[in-house]
Amino acid sequence: MIGKALVGVRTRQWAALCVGLLVCSAAQAVAAAECPGHPDALGTSRTLVVDPRAHPRIGTMQYPETLPLEDHEVVLTFDDGPLPRNSNQVLEILAAQCVKATFFTIGSMALAYPDGVRKLHDAGHSIGTHTQDHPLTMDRMSVERVRQEIDDGIASVKSVLGDDAALAPFFRIPGLARADAVEGYLASQGIQTWSADFLADDWRHISSSRVYELAINRLEDKGRGILLLHDIQARTAAALPRILNELKARGYRIVHVVPATAEQPATPTEPQQWQLHPVSEYVAISHWPKIPNFVFAAADMLPGPSLSDLDWQDGQLMPPAELSERAKRGVPLPREAPWPRQSELAPDSAAAALPIPAQTLFEIQEGSYAAIAMPSRHADQPVRAEGATGDVGKLTSADAGDSRATGGKHHGRARKLGASRMSGRGSKLAAHAGRHGPKHLVQVKKVARSGSLRNDL
Repeated sequence: MIGKALVGVRTRQWAALCVGLLVCSAAQAVAAAECPGHPDALGTSRTLVVDPRAHPRIGTMQYPETLPLEDHEVVLTFDDGPLPRNSNQVLEILAAQCVKATFFTIGSMALAYPDGVRKLHDAGHSIGTHTQDHPLTMDRMSVERVRQEIDDGIASVKSVLGDDAALAPFFRIPGLARADAVEGYLASQGIQTWSADFLADDWRHISSSRVYELAINRLEDKGRGILLLHDIQARTAAALPRILNELKARGYRIVHVVPATAEQPATPTEPQQWQLHPVSEYVAISHWPKIPNFVFAAADMLPGPSLSDLDWQDGQLMPPAELSERAKRGVPLPREAPWPRQSELAPDSAAAALPIPAQTLFEIQEGSYAAIAMPSRHADQPVRAEGATGDVGKLTSADAGDSRATGGKHHGRARKLGASRMSGRGSKLAAHAGRHGPKHLVQVKKVARSGSLRNDL
């Protein structure tokens, strides 16, 4: 059953495709037949009638909707004219291909070149407006200034045409600088705001070849839509013949758009046709599940937890007043927490006692001082202690008897004087050491040594 259903779907798709190709071929044949003298012309495949109030904003560059075009259908639009030399050349190229387009004219340009606007009307093109002076700050203007630019542009073009019905209620914001205030005012006046589906960047300083490449490549990416060009640019006029020839070679068709009137109602369309890439009925779509809005009837409020309901507290840590109050009210004490608790430390009596170092470890025997070598600044030999007087005598004689002195009477007298002074000081120190015992021998040596160094310096 599923296989038969798929076969049926594919059969209908192929049938629709074949019908579409036949219709396209017939439309191109009719368009070529209606272009006398140009049997290979691209022509205009059909006329699309739209109601501006039903779809106030179009062009997927800025809006969700665009014109209800079929695959490989293109709507040509031109901005900023008329400018005689380039605009007239564009009109001649379109006439040679029997192509109809939509022009968004500037009010001041229409007043400056009224013949250019009349040529558009006589050639059967649709004429919309593009403000009075083409300001690029419509999105930052006050509402009063926006209305003035729109109304003055419409009035200028109407005054040139001489027929209000000749002007289509189509409008394009300069620079596509859209704003809610602009779009809101246009919609209130029954004017349709046109953006675009793709550009050719022909207002930039690029070559005509680049304009051609951008127009074709971007159209291929979209498959159909509204192309925005500028008839005042020389590079556009140079690229337009190649663009039209390539459109015909690739099977694209030109659609002419006109506003609905009482005599000419809007073309019947479906809502999905106003989307550039409508969702196919044969493609599965995944959606995030929506959260239902439940309505609970007679829902009671659950009681909030109290302190007595919590079991993470330790009863022993609660204040005594609270414990007694809970006991009076018959409230059970919180049970002990189930998770492991830290083990208590062992009592001091059970702790291992480390040995205390004995005092004798820090005492130095008196006899060991005699074995310590006392370095001298002038002598390298050690001095041994043989009693207080002998030690000092040896120390002084070692310092005073330095044979490395430089010689001379002055140095000799200095050595003798230092030796005699040191001997006297040494005798006093030795006597002091004798009174206080051998413990002070080291101190005696230090004093004697320091005195010898100072005298030598």
